[in-house]
Amino acid sequence: MTTPFLQIRGLRKTYDQVVAIDHVALDIKQGEFMTFLGPSGSGKSTTLYIVAGFQEPTEGQVLLNGKSLLDVAPNKRNIGMVFQRYTLFPHLTVGENVAFPLRVRRRPESEIKAKVEKMLELVHLADYRDRLPGQMSGGQQQRVAIARALAYDPPLLLMDEPLAALDKKLREEIQFELRRIHQETGVTILYVTHDQEEALRLSDRIAVFSQGRIEQVGTGEELYEHPSSRFVAGFIGNSNFLPVKVEQMGAGRARAIFPNGQAVEGDARAFAAGSEGTLMVRPEQMRIRPHATSAQGLAVTVRDMTYLGDSMHFAVQTPWEQELAVRMAVRDGQGLCIGSSAVLEWDSQHGHVFA
Repeated sequence: MTTPFLQIRGLRKTYDQVVAIDHVALDIKQGEFMTFLGPSGSGKSTTLYIVAGFQEPTEGQVLLNGKSLLDVAPNKRNIGMVFQRYTLFPHLTVGENVAFPLRVRRRPESEIKAKVEKMLELVHLADYRDRLPGQMSGGQQQRVAIARALAYDPPLLLMDEPLAALDKKLREEIQFELRRIHQETGVTILYVTHDQEEALRLSDRIAVFSQGRIEQVGTGEELYEHPSSRFVAGFIGNSNFLPVKVEQMGAGRARAIFPNGQAVEGDARAFAAGSEGTLMVRPEQMRIRPHATSAQGLAVTVRDMTYLGDSMHFAVQTPWEQELAVRMAVRDGQGLCIGSSAVLEWDSQHGHVFA
């Protein structure tokens, strides 16, 4: 059996009585783009800093190529790091900033010159070699920081919210560049963000953090289509959560009852009959019809309609006065108006029942 490139084993970090991370375990493959996703305080950055060597765990182990990193000083781990703030030396030119980690390692001048040129070409900044960081935009400075982190060929690149300070348009541009750089270099990346769209756009796999633990690990599609918990379902994408009472279970499916007594089916795990739960359905997986065309139909009242160009957003109200969001193609929303009665439908495989 092949040893995983990076192994995080039972990491726990406490500050007095506060538990920052609680038995975090994860294997990362070589060349993988792995993202730690979660809200502030969920433990994602703490885990990253332990891998980097900036913090020591209370318990647990970190192995790179089967060898422990915990006894290795941070500056000896040969790990690249990119932060939210660019941390460039303001008095050094772009080329000198990229050359800095190579000079610290006493590389030959000919190698340094060639490497700086290669890295600046990689991040599309070859013409900016002699500029100072203060003469560049935030996005350009962050690309210099990435070039500097990659200059000495680290086997692992850690990135902590590197795009959080950029505006939306620039953030999307740098996300595209990061994907390209990852594909061209093959470096293994651990990336921290609280932005779900960013995680979906960049990652090979995503580890979703909540309250110091990993809730679920998977591809973006796996997390979106098959969330393992209500937290993951609510954090990845938009969701409607409808109250239900589970009536019976079988083969990973639940038959449940809405507050108005109507029956519904959905995927479920480890439920007992009589349990209270919630049924999750994504807004784009729902349809509103003037009349029922399936057994899953739920009577609703249209409360609001918003035209979004490629789609229509509807706010509808259930018989128990809960408001739900529905997103449909513009052509499918014809014949509906605010205040009208309608039927809300979805395919049963798109419903997930959570405790």
